[in-house]
Amino acid sequence: MSDNQTTASPRSPDVTLRFLAAPTDVLMAGSHGVGGGRVLEWIDKAAYACATQWSGTYCVTAYVGHIHFTRPIPSGHMVEVRSRIAMTGRSSMHIVNEVLSADPRDGKFTRACDCLVIFVAKDTATGKTQEVPTFVPKTAEEERVLQSALSRIDLRRAIEAEMEKQTYDGPSDAPRLITRFLAKPTDINWGGKVHGGTAMEWIDEAGAACTMEWSGNHTVAVYAGGIRFYNPISIGDLIEVDARLMRTDTRSMQMSIHVRSGNPKGGRDHLRTAIHATVTYIGIDLDGQPLPAPQFTPVTPEDIQLAEHANILRDLRAEYSPVPLIPRHSMPRID
Repeated sequence: MSDNQTTASPRSPDVTLRFLAAPTDVLMAGSHGVGGGRVLEWIDKAAYACATQWSGTYCVTAYVGHIHFTRPIPSGHMVEVRSRIAMTGRSSMHIVNEVLSADPRDGKFTRACDCLVIFVAKDTATGKTQEVPTFVPKTAEEERVLQSALSRIDLRRAIEAEMEKQTYDGPSDAPRLITRFLAKPTDINWGGKVHGGTAMEWIDEAGAACTMEWSGNHTVAVYAGGIRFYNPISIGDLIEVDARLMRTDTRSMQMSIHVRSGNPKGGRDHLRTAIHATVTYIGIDLDGQPLPAPQFTPVTPEDIQLAEHANILRDLRAEYSPVPLIPRHSMPRID
């Protein structure tokens, strides 16, 4: 081979991160494990690494969906976050993620969470979307994951269309918690915008605080049907995280959570929606067992509409019945 010839190295479609869960990862004293927001932050970092590795450019989080929290992760556990490309579009990458953990003393990994994250490649100079290499499945398992990702497209579009119909500014008696603060330099990624994972941690903290205040119990996130990213958040932006209860079931509390941002000089009236999420929480006792949820009865027209909206979202998931992203098989030991 001559000196001016080069061999293109193939891009890997997967990334695995491994580390120990620290005491600082636990949301509050007395918790049974790491907070859901911190787990989502880990997922976003691994998926971001997978997306940039595949695309070779800066990427932004566009959507996080079908998030299942199956069990808590104790402090001190070995954590493994696995991210892999499921499919690609012109500029998008659908990435399947699973979080596993194991007591280092026995090394038996079991799944704690799984979800789908969609990243979009961007040109840092122009801010425009950028084409990514096409992912072509090479194994039966990669083809199965591709078909699973394809099965979720119609569901995601139906959920987004349903969410866009709703309003959140009318008279309401619903339990609600609004927090405001400024985005810090430590919140941003190398593209100069706030990490999607950091914003998801804000979402979980607000949702947990609101449901704890309503129920009087410690609460944990068990499912998020979709987290949609609309606009980037910059250093110094005024951030408003607005968590609002939509509906209660026997045990669960379904929340709608908006993250809004903008120049603080413009005031709160000029904030625009950056992220919108729907997250389900349950209360747990000291042994981690589910507790009954205090029931919320909507009265105002908008509260009644949002309660029905929460029902429709649940029915849509049942109607579309997407193929599972990850089979429920046993996990390997630490190598």
